[in-house]
Amino acid sequence: MSRRSPNQSNERNTISPQPRILQEQYFTIEVLQLNNFRRWPYPSHPFPFAPFGMPISKIHARSVYDSRGNPTVEVDVVTDIGLHRAIVPSGASTGQHEAHELRDGDKTKWGGKGVLKAVGNVNDIIAPAVIKENLDVKDQTKVDEFLKQLDGTENKSNLGANAILGVSLAIAKAGAAEKGVPLYVHVSDLAGTKKPYVLPVPFQNVLNGGSHAGGRLAFQEFMIVPDDAPSFSEALRQGSEVYQKLKSLAKEKYGLSAGNVGDEGGVAPDIQTAEEALDLITEAIEQKGYTGKIHIAMDVASSEFYKPDVKKYDLDFKNPDSDPSKWLTYEQLADLYKGLASKYPINSIEDPFAEDDWEAWSYFFKTSDIQIVGDDLTVTNPKRIKKAIELKSCNALLLKVNQIGTLTESIQAAKDSYSDNWGVMVSHRSGETEDVTIADIVVGLRSGQIKTGAPARSERLAKLNQILRIEEELGDNAIYAGKNFHNAVNL
Repeated sequence: MSRRSPNQSNERNTISPQPRILQEQYFTIEVLQLNNFRRWPYPSHPFPFAPFGMPISKIHARSVYDSRGNPTVEVDVVTDIGLHRAIVPSGASTGQHEAHELRDGDKTKWGGKGVLKAVGNVNDIIAPAVIKENLDVKDQTKVDEFLKQLDGTENKSNLGANAILGVSLAIAKAGAAEKGVPLYVHVSDLAGTKKPYVLPVPFQNVLNGGSHAGGRLAFQEFMIVPDDAPSFSEALRQGSEVYQKLKSLAKEKYGLSAGNVGDEGGVAPDIQTAEEALDLITEAIEQKGYTGKIHIAMDVASSEFYKPDVKKYDLDFKNPDSDPSKWLTYEQLADLYKGLASKYPINSIEDPFAEDDWEAWSYFFKTSDIQIVGDDLTVTNPKRIKKAIELKSCNALLLKVNQIGTLTESIQAAKDSYSDNWGVMVSHRSGETEDVTIADIVVGLRSGQIKTGAPARSERLAKLNQILRIEEELGDNAIYAGKNFHNAVNL
């Protein structure tokens, strides 16, 4: 008698399971979401997940390349089920309070940006210690606490946050596989978030400036926010249409080279001011018929142009002959933001002031009614978040897992933020990879907001495409955050 594949339709039609495909580089497992995985529908085939704890048999790291062509750390964790892989991203505009990203510093190779030390720390120190400890891959808290203790420093400067994070995320994937659930379900279990799941509003970076692009535009990112769409897939369609129109307008007004894209996929024309950028974006929105339906968000990344010695902000910082008489105080910069928000449909501003200019943040927060997101200010760090809450500096966290270095600490940062009614926006980095972990994290955390670049460049779209798959899989068991993105965790 021939052995029938579980993929054949008559077996599926008997119980109508909903398939979930989990793919890793070297293996594919089909998981069936049926009765919370309590019943395996194919008696003739062994259940593919171990009912008890799976020991880690191997951990191996290597140096691979990110989207900017710089080295980064990739980690494989092998269990009885198979291989579970994570790749660590890297930022261009990094806050000085972030967990320590370990680079080699050898200027003769990769300009000093090699990660062979971090790779060696995984293979020679972390791997044997974790395997010897025989940690339960489902117990993420215990795993991450062990990794922190193994490093022994507050900012993970001994082994490197990039080394630690790669192991943390790869083990999280192993934990999800052992439970027989998608990663977002595992993250939801770890965070204790309620149901139904919430699909995020995609904040799409369509125009680049600052450290992410050439030209003299100081502000780093201009994003479109399709928060009036009825679903995630429709939001992504709207964003894609506006992006394509924006690209055409940029070429028409600034020449063919204006269609070239920055690190995160947004166009990067030689624009001088924020008003010029916002005019171009609003025109694209209008021409596609989405006026009033798509908002705009900005990531100013103001630490990049802050002059700490004089406590002023230089919007012409890319010009070596910048005129000091035109540098702005934080009050003047706050007035600039308020003027822009009154003229354009802006609903969120990230890093409006420098990472240690606390007085400026509190001043702006008191008189603003939009979402104010802390990135360099908070660096996904519970201590910085606590201070920002106490000083009433902002009302939303930009969550970047590599800023803090473990999944557990990232989850805690989100929970701390939720406790004060903050919003949480899960974010990529400018140096990205094909890893899609943050797509599962944003759904698992129920945060309702994700920032992962333009609807262009595969390393950006990989995350958005993963959320499309999750949307399809969950169906009516998920809702789109929409206009409630700031308080999505309470939906």
